Amino acid sequence: MRHRSVADLMTPDAVVVQRGTTFKEIMRLLDEYGISAVPVLDDDGRTVGVVSEADLLRRQTTKEGSSTAAAIMSSPAVVARPEWSAVRAARTMEEKRIKRLPVIDDSGRLIGVISRRDLLQLFLRRDRAIQEEIVEDILTCTLGLSPAALTVQVAEGTVTLSGTVERRSLVPVVLRLCESVDGVVEVIDRLAFERDDTPHEATEEGGHRG
Repeated sequence: MRHRSVADLMTPDAVVVQRGTTFKEIMRLLDEYGISAVPVLDDDGRTVGVVSEADLLRRQTTKEGSSTAAAIMSSPAVVARPEWSAVRAARTMEEKRIKRLPVIDDSGRLIGVISRRDLLQLFLRRDRAIQEEIVEDILTCTLGLSPAALTVQVAEGTVTLSGTVERRSLVPVVLRLCESVDGVVEVIDRLAFERDDTPHEATEEGGHRG
């Protein structure tokens, strides 16, 4: 079971500018390509900053200094690595309040850009595909559980799990694996267990957490 990384989702042919690119040229590029920011590269192809719509508005308001990318950009750039998970990229965008992340290799060279729009593609995955992956890959292959003992319902990315597992300790494992499936928005736990094998908070056999 392989989940998509930043490398799988990013746009490899990114629109970029150089330090000397002018304010007007950056504005034209953002408008032409319908993007909100562009990485700024040095002569070796390394990302030295990012010029966003917010940076351009700030420059327009202050009217101070040079009107080149080098003067306008936010630096150092907030970047992502190709091996990052989609979740990590999304959290970084949320924390930094940005819409796009340059993706760099080990030498710092730009290899692509990942945007919020790229990440949203994960959540457009069809419910049927999510259900099949959970039943076949997670429950059957990974955990060796009988699909007949559990019911998996998926509606608009929300997974509802019901049925009975043998041991209580399996419940958080099942939930965690289901939450990691691409396209899953939320997992609702309605699982029961036959035997409580946890060290404390024991309940009677055949109990149900809740």
